[in-house]
Amino acid sequence: MSQLQETVELVDTVLGPMAIGVYLHGSSVLGGLRPASDIDLLVLSRRTMNERERHALLGGLLGFSASTDSADESRRPVELTVVVQSEIRPWRFPSTGDFLYGEWLRDTFETGGIPRPEPMPDLALLLTTVLAGDRPLTGPRPARVIDPVPHGDLVRASVAGVPELLDGLEDDTRNVVLALARIWITLITGEIVSKDTAADWALARLPPEHRPVLEHARDLYLKRRYSEETWDDELRARVHPHTEKVLTEIRRLRQEKT
Repeated sequence: MSQLQETVELVDTVLGPMAIGVYLHGSSVLGGLRPASDIDLLVLSRRTMNERERHALLGGLLGFSASTDSADESRRPVELTVVVQSEIRPWRFPSTGDFLYGEWLRDTFETGGIPRPEPMPDLALLLTTVLAGDRPLTGPRPARVIDPVPHGDLVRASVAGVPELLDGLEDDTRNVVLALARIWITLITGEIVSKDTAADWALARLPPEHRPVLEHARDLYLKRRYSEETWDDELRARVHPHTEKVLTEIRRLRQEKT
């Protein structure tokens, strides 16, 4: 059974008729999965989850989502977000997510943590990708049950995540560098694109001295799994200057739009 089938069956078992639909987003709808891509899923629910449901959904995901250093190449990390429809329709910013599972949180969950409702500014980006991808696994098409997100809130959501993103620069360099490129293109175009598409776009706009870091991050994303990320000393020394250059562009654009 595929991980998508396992997830759909798990959601059906845990939430039953309370689940309006399960929707693909992320790399699956933005040009296709790459070696290091997660399987990104949104579950739209009619109500908040109770304690039994939270434990059951978390237990199932811990069982079949692959950790980022897994040697099993047949399975991928799963990122699953549950949102109550009344939290996003009518749309408001920031909206509250009801449940979030991702492999970067595995240690917390394995030591007793349980996903709780919390404000999630990046739901603006997630929902926009769900609407653009239009890939329901169950339930109605997303445009029937999800309102569009105004461009201004896409900008706010993109910028809101930058401080937390930068906290991971040393340990998750590839993803942080690529995420900053995506924020840059979203602020200019209002579109959410794949990480490699964002990298290609940004490379065409960066001066030569700031390209090698992004080129390497893109190549790692296209060719390597999470556990195979490598940076030599010369490239590592260029990471912070590159990051500061992209942040300067992001800050400039944010000021222009406020």
